[in-house]
Amino acid sequence: MQPAGIAVILGTWSSVYLLDAFLKSNKSTARPYIEFLERTGISLSVGQIRWYTKCLNRVFLRMGQWKPRYLRTWFTAGVVFGMVAMLLSVCLLTLMVYNTLTRQHIEQQVLTPVMPGVNLPMNQIFYYLLTLLVCGILHEVGHAVAAVREQVRVNGFGIFILAVYPGAFVDLYTEHLQVISPIRQLRIYCAGVWHNFIIVIVALLVWFLLPWMLMLFYSSGTGVAITYVLQGSAVSGPRGLVTGDHVTSINHCRVTNVEDWMQCIGQSMKDPSSGYCMPVGEIGVQDVSYNQNYVTVMGNIECCNSTSSTHLCFLYHTKASPNKLKHACLPARSTSDRPPCRLQSDCRNPKVETACVYPSLDNSTTFLKVYRYGKAPLLFLGHPLDLHYSVHISNYVPVGVFIPLNMPYVIETFCQYLISLSGALAILNVVPCYALDGQWILLAFIEYTLRSTIPDSDIRGLIYSVIILFGTLLLTANIVIAMWTLFATS
Repeated sequence: MQPAGIAVILGTWSSVYLLDAFLKSNKSTARPYIEFLERTGISLSVGQIRWYTKCLNRVFLRMGQWKPRYLRTWFTAGVVFGMVAMLLSVCLLTLMVYNTLTRQHIEQQVLTPVMPGVNLPMNQIFYYLLTLLVCGILHEVGHAVAAVREQVRVNGFGIFILAVYPGAFVDLYTEHLQVISPIRQLRIYCAGVWHNFIIVIVALLVWFLLPWMLMLFYSSGTGVAITYVLQGSAVSGPRGLVTGDHVTSINHCRVTNVEDWMQCIGQSMKDPSSGYCMPVGEIGVQDVSYNQNYVTVMGNIECCNSTSSTHLCFLYHTKASPNKLKHACLPARSTSDRPPCRLQSDCRNPKVETACVYPSLDNSTTFLKVYRYGKAPLLFLGHPLDLHYSVHISNYVPVGVFIPLNMPYVIETFCQYLISLSGALAILNVVPCYALDGQWILLAFIEYTLRSTIPDSDIRGLIYSVIILFGTLLLTANIVIAMWTLFATS
């Protein structure tokens, strides 16, 4: 995170803490302020604010009593997922440590810490924090509904903000939780990670089905929409690209989606600028070349005024002088409207002599024609990457002027964050480690599977302690490796 961002966070929390201390110590405000906090369920501490409520208990009660048999099957499936996920997570994290210790090349880290301002762009922080909040709430709702289903009382539900990271928690009645059978405990403990996995599945479905879900409002497969134009770039301005433009092709390369756009940009970097078939007689009529032609430092011929926004210097050969390269300053737009050509032989015309005229450009400059639906094409002169980095594009083209241009991007981005963060929470939370769900899942699993074969509770406790210690050290090692990799490569 940038120093300015850290300063803002520290300043905000310091102000909140000082204001809280002042209101509690002042005689005139202490009592009403404390009553307000108690009434609303808000509590403040250093770097943290919490909201706790019991008003959702009835909602959890109704949800937990809805179709008990269905919920029993649902949360039993969560137990199966939880145990498989625990095994997979331990294997993945162990493999990660092994590969690091043996110095094997790792293309992608299993754990990648997300830190705003380091590997998370600040313009994406809203999606990140919202995803954490949604995943945290649905995770805890899973625990609460499963607890009600297993006759465990829910005392309350809360949301917190720790520094800048949001989260949620559910308060269960501990005595009820301890006396129920291990398999019922497993349904409660695994419900959170099970719901995180379901979030991933739902987000994947929405992501893949989005074109069909939005087909009444957006068209796809017919081009790309410009969603952002960098101000001051070569493509901005009165005649440049604007947000909402529907691009259908670059030169004669068809653009139907973002992948085609990238391919056409890449192709324009490999291929030389195409020429255009033009009758030799018309070349002479339209030529407005200056008497003082010169060769630029890049080695190309310049025969037009360098400040001209309408004309471009073109080169060509004629039958009368096949070995002599001629040049002409021609209007770029009307010339580029003519049939394309690569070679002189592409412009054969038995009725009139036709030449293949092509722009006089240096090796780093390309002449591109960006076709837009319902508008005149944009003529771009420069490096293709300048065009690529000057705009943001989308596969979804609005069918009406009042339809939000960025809504598909917002949905897609939110789905991507749900898939990555909720999946990570499901894998990490199930690791047998202190302070995670995996701690209680392991304890209930050992009681459920080993109580009959190992009656001695001390031996079962020793097995539990050894596994928990191993899981804690394993997760800690992976976090250290991930943090070292992040800062070593940034």
